[in-house]
Amino acid sequence: MSNNLNLQDIRKDYIKGSLDETSVDDSPFNQFKKWFDEAVTQGVSEPNAMTLATATKDGIPSARIVLLKEMDERGFMFATNYESRKGGELEENPVAALLFFWGEMERQVRIEGRVEKVSWDESNRYFQSRPRESRIGAWASKQSEIAQGREEIEQTYNEMVDNFTAEVPLPPFWGGFRLIPVYFEFWQGRASRLHDRICYSVNEENEWDIVRLFP
Repeated sequence: MSNNLNLQDIRKDYIKGSLDETSVDDSPFNQFKKWFDEAVTQGVSEPNAMTLATATKDGIPSARIVLLKEMDERGFMFATNYESRKGGELEENPVAALLFFWGEMERQVRIEGRVEKVSWDESNRYFQSRPRESRIGAWASKQSEIAQGREEIEQTYNEMVDNFTAEVPLPPFWGGFRLIPVYFEFWQGRASRLHDRICYSVNEENEWDIVRLFP
């Protein structure tokens, strides 16, 4: 059909910024916080939304959007049902990659590293900060399992509402993971597809090496 969209015609030139290896922070965590704070200030929609990529022990990948819940020099924390697909993959192959894309700023950040469960106290502290409905939803969702229609999901949720008339405790199958980075890549879109890519990687002295990559 003549009205079909031609994907090759979807183009955008990137002109909003630049990035130089001599001007970034020595710490990738500080550089990330700087960019994250700028994303918040500039009104980027859900700046804490990130793609989480995992893989089975056989290397079969999967990816989904999750929300960053905590970040410091220990790493990047997110929460999930431990019995979900991503939870199972992280158990058998505890490495992952994160991707933040802030299109309004023509920026993205890639982060790779090993993953470990956070403590029960950390998981519980975050869980109790969630709205009551979200806490009940965590109990109700058999995440990644097959549901026999929307009705089953809503019925299970309503049953949990009746069960938890007071406090909603942390489920034993739910909690946080922390990705401990060994690699960061900060990407700034540039004109003519000559993008800036500044990377940090951990060396043998447990320090961060900073290099520029070809776009």
